[in-house]
Amino acid sequence: MSGAQKVADRPSAAPPPANSVDRFFKISARGSTFAREIRGGFATFFTMAYILVLNPIILGSAEDKFGQRLDSVQLVTATALVAAVMTVIMGIGGNLPLALAAGLGLNAVVAFQIAPLMSWADAMGLIVLEGLLICVLVVTGLREAVMHAIPQPLKQAISVGIGLFIAFIGFVDAGFVSRIPDAANTTVPVQLGATGALTGWPMLVFCLGVLLTIGLLARKVKGAILISIVAMTLLAIVINSAADIKTWGLTTPDWPDKVVDTPDFGLIGDFSLFGAFGEAGAITVVLLVFTLILSDFFDTMGTVVGISAEAGLLDEEGKVPRLGRVLLIDGAAAVAGGASSASSSTSYIESAAGVGEGARTGFANLVTGGLFALALFMTPLLTIVPLQAAAPALVAVGFLMMTQVKHIDWDKYEIAIPAFLTIAVMPFTYSITNGIGAGFVAYVLIKSVLGKAREVHWLLWGASALFLVYFAIDPIEQLLGV
Repeated sequence: MSGAQKVADRPSAAPPPANSVDRFFKISARGSTFAREIRGGFATFFTMAYILVLNPIILGSAEDKFGQRLDSVQLVTATALVAAVMTVIMGIGGNLPLALAAGLGLNAVVAFQIAPLMSWADAMGLIVLEGLLICVLVVTGLREAVMHAIPQPLKQAISVGIGLFIAFIGFVDAGFVSRIPDAANTTVPVQLGATGALTGWPMLVFCLGVLLTIGLLARKVKGAILISIVAMTLLAIVINSAADIKTWGLTTPDWPDKVVDTPDFGLIGDFSLFGAFGEAGAITVVLLVFTLILSDFFDTMGTVVGISAEAGLLDEEGKVPRLGRVLLIDGAAAVAGGASSASSSTSYIESAAGVGEGARTGFANLVTGGLFALALFMTPLLTIVPLQAAAPALVAVGFLMMTQVKHIDWDKYEIAIPAFLTIAVMPFTYSITNGIGAGFVAYVLIKSVLGKAREVHWLLWGASALFLVYFAIDPIEQLLGV
């Protein structure tokens, strides 16, 4: 959505707040309504509810150094609990429509890179340590200062890159795009569908969902994204009951045998803060924590900037409101995730689905967090939305975020090239952090080559140096014998 459109959608003079809740969250002041916030909260939940299934699968499929596995039921409880609590805290403390849950990518690092070197308690202790260090960076002002040091065009490029990234996530999650196995000896890494063609009823649900969503958006129908998710879920349930379908992926749209289930809080508090040092050694632990911090640090930075920009909440200088609180809560979410054995929790780019529904305040988080709280007891009911029904929302929001590309000056190579790399590397490497790193390093290099090194903020120099270490972590580990 363009800046002009956002301005046009808002009243020229905000109406007076309807009540104390409106006043606290600035709902009317930000040109929103309770209905929009509620729709946005639902849309965000349904586009990220997959984490209740995926996080237990990733963490539960791995063994630690001693051959122990985490219990899947306990992982569902831990994942839902942390998402519920931290999303609500972000809504109240940060007043942004920014939901939090266990971070994808980070949980895979914990499961397949860290856990084999130590016990699960030690691995989760590293997550707690990482979160605490991030909180220290926030309290000292360093994390916020880095965000303010980024030139506005690069912030816009981050938003555009995230738009392409989450659209790609939507296509991949739905199976519209799939990875071609290396054994196939093909010349391209991805293909259309699972076999080079679109097949199966689940794919039909996704395609119809995309068409329905973009049609409703073009007609400017209120609740377009949420209407599509609900409609396609109902269609998927009907199709699943009538057709012989082998698999829908992670979530099968089948009415559950029971609606309510009992949560198991057995993993809460099961962590060891410094046990990893004794199991893996100090150098290995330091490198692991460094990788976790850098990934969490810049993933969150990109997400916060992208969501705030899409919601039209950045100020005249491109700054995020209440940024210090937002970053501190995000750091605390990492601590909470580790302490609950749910892996590091972080801000979710899928929150853009809620923004696409009109959410502009933290009130939407109360809805999203409340649904995650319900999921503690109603997981069978709330996890019947298949990815094919939710993924069209990501594709649509990817388009909305992509529109910001027009604000970048493509005639100035010192900005255009770093912006291009930021935008391209995110979807191509499936990582927000990698895209930001490529953009930072290119920006510093080009400024230096043009004799404009003094124009680069010293924090960008430092961040770029850290990214060089991040990208070269493998030869560094080999050099150190880790």
